[in-house]
Amino acid sequence: MVTEIVFLIVAIIAAIILWKVLKTVKNMAINTVLGLVVLVVANLVLGLNIAYTWVVILVCAIAGVFGALLIIVLNYFGIAF
Repeated sequence: MVTEIVFLIVAIIAAIILWKVLKTVKNMAINTVLGLVVLVVANLVLGLNIAYTWVVILVCAIAGVFGALLIIVLNYFGIAF
């Protein structure tokens, strides 16, 4: 009886942790896609040559559209990317 209760508590804790992680992963995936769409449009419309490196993807994953705009501004001024 005690082992079943312990397993139930562990399963509930694991489910809560998994839900929080997947929620974060979903938000980061949405940020990444939106940021990369902005970069692709900027590359096509403005003629920028921003490479899609792991740093660019990481910035877009963390900051989303604002990160993509930051990358565009840095590229425009010749500072980075």
